[in-house]
Amino acid sequence: MKLTSNHWKSLTSITAALLLPSLALAADEPAPVLNNGNTAWMLTSTALVLFMTIPGLSLFYGGMVRAKNVLSVLMQCFAITALVTVLWTIYGYSYAFGDGGGLNAFIGSAQKLFLLGIDVNSLNNTIPETVYLVFQMTFAIITPALIIGAFAERMKFSAMLIFMGLWFTFVYVPVCHWVWGGGWLSGLGVLDFAGGTVVHINAGIAGLVTALVLGKRKGYPTTHMPPHNLPFTVIGAGMLWVGWFGFNAGSATAADGIAGMAMAVTQIATATAALAWMIVEWATHGKASALGIVTGAVAGLVAITPASGTVGPTGALAIGLAAGIGCFWGATALKRKMGYDDSLDAFGVHGVGGIIGAILTAPFSAASLGGSGFAKGIETLADQMSAQLIGVGATVVYCAIVTFILLKIVGLFTSLRVDLEQETVGLDLSLHDERGYNL
Repeated sequence: MKLTSNHWKSLTSITAALLLPSLALAADEPAPVLNNGNTAWMLTSTALVLFMTIPGLSLFYGGMVRAKNVLSVLMQCFAITALVTVLWTIYGYSYAFGDGGGLNAFIGSAQKLFLLGIDVNSLNNTIPETVYLVFQMTFAIITPALIIGAFAERMKFSAMLIFMGLWFTFVYVPVCHWVWGGGWLSGLGVLDFAGGTVVHINAGIAGLVTALVLGKRKGYPTTHMPPHNLPFTVIGAGMLWVGWFGFNAGSATAADGIAGMAMAVTQIATATAALAWMIVEWATHGKASALGIVTGAVAGLVAITPASGTVGPTGALAIGLAAGIGCFWGATALKRKMGYDDSLDAFGVHGVGGIIGAILTAPFSAASLGGSGFAKGIETLADQMSAQLIGVGATVVYCAIVTFILLKIVGLFTSLRVDLEQETVGLDLSLHDERGYNL
């Protein structure tokens, strides 16, 4: 059939009718443009979060162990930082944040293995993708480092490295994708602004399981095992407090009002939790301790983390109060009752605090209580609470089961803990042939 001019006009009209809506949609979604202010803030936040692990967490944990084990804790934090950096570069970022296609609800993809395809012009919204991936890397670093607090003074260094590499791969990366990488928990509307679920519940549960599998330290609980250097711990806690502004306010990925509110509620909740722990301890034991108030502050930092982007000052006060009281109970009464040896209260602070924060995020995100509202697509408190409980439950169950399996697998190839003589001498000398102090 010969096409006449009328045919061509009709075909052109139909084509235009089909293309115009998509062209208009494309016009409504302009390509992202680099924002220098946001980039500067995210560069700063990234440095702050790395500062939380080394030296912040290193000193916080290092001061709480006995003098014969201080270097072992610092060594573990430093080695985990190096190990996770390499694994994140090779495959962690790709499987946490890559598009997994049909499996995207559960895991990302291999599209960015070795960070291929990412260059100086690659953007994530308004910041360089290089900055975003390193920011997320610092979260991946501190999460396994937090677990150290549960098994301090007794785990074999080689077993620790193997376990942490496997745990990062099979626990942290999938859960990170579920919540932040477009996975199934994100689709349910789970609110976790800066890592209450991904970081703290994950680390706390893994710490509890590891403590149970390894067993108690020699002499625990009858032998007195006081912190050898509380000034280290107080200084480390101060570093964590300052670094946490990058952790929470940086999770806005922009220098905007959300970041400002996240910083404000972080400060408020932390101070409230520190006071709450101190007062409860004072009333219970007759004295307020430096270790208690700094541990309470960390509990507040943990609990406000998932809520920091959606709650207001009122919510921060309530979450801080609940965290100070709840984590004091988790680190003292619960541990004594259950009889496990969570050396530095990784579960009592991060597990319990993360759960408290994740659950209380739901009510205090409500606009009526000063919050910014529920997750997109969720209109009622009941639905938001349901999403938060599912997020907590799924993370607890998955992390506990996989952590246990990984420890048993590692245990098939090497002993998980040092022998009795090495533990008596101390891990500094027996594993690293060094002393923390030569006096």
